[in-house]
Amino acid sequence: MSLATINNQHLLRLLQLASPLLPVGGYSYSEGLESLIAREIIHDRMTLQAWIERELQVGAIRVETAMMDRAYLAGLESNIERLQYWNQWLSAVRETEELRQQSWQMGGSLAKLAIELTPELQDLITPIVSGVYPQRHQPCNYAIAFGIIAQHWQIDRSTTIAAYLHSWVTNSLGAGVKLIPLGQTAGQQILWELQVEIDALAQTIPCLADEDLYACSWGLSLASMQHETLYSRLFRS
Repeated sequence: MSLATINNQHLLRLLQLASPLLPVGGYSYSEGLESLIAREIIHDRMTLQAWIERELQVGAIRVETAMMDRAYLAGLESNIERLQYWNQWLSAVRETEELRQQSWQMGGSLAKLAIELTPELQDLITPIVSGVYPQRHQPCNYAIAFGIIAQHWQIDRSTTIAAYLHSWVTNSLGAGVKLIPLGQTAGQQILWELQVEIDALAQTIPCLADEDLYACSWGLSLASMQHETLYSRLFRS
């Protein structure tokens, strides 16, 4: 199914799932951008766009989106064991506590909301957060929750991947526009120009083997670790 043939109901579900208005708290995180802007490493439209481009090419969002896609496929088979495995794997590879807490908080909020909207999702999501040992709580990562929900809502796989990436870019731009600051038009121009990068990565994600799940995002790690020591902060990461 392509975006050209996706029916209106599935399109509306996709728009709701990827909406910046979704109450999961994504707007409160900058993913290291606040540190980079405070240090003037990112200081204008060009440097912001370059940072987001590099993250799309080799950064953590590449791995995160692959995890979302794997959750989508595991959801197709109702494979709880694989969902638990990839959820724990994604928690383990987070470079910093702030990034892990962001993923857990957003994932928990999204899962709770989705269960309110479609209660039958409880059967897939509850075993993930229960983990192998029911007494040991395993927070659900945002990418895992997103993939499960998109599959359950019968949203096309390829458009789900593109929407997930677009949502991440939009959130990053929102933080950059506020912090540098930039005008809203500049933010939209960057988003327009990044369409090629988003599409290229979206087409690559389904082809990534497990051994390809790596990222070169040491700059993100350092920026995230430095964030907690900033004198003043507008964002949580």
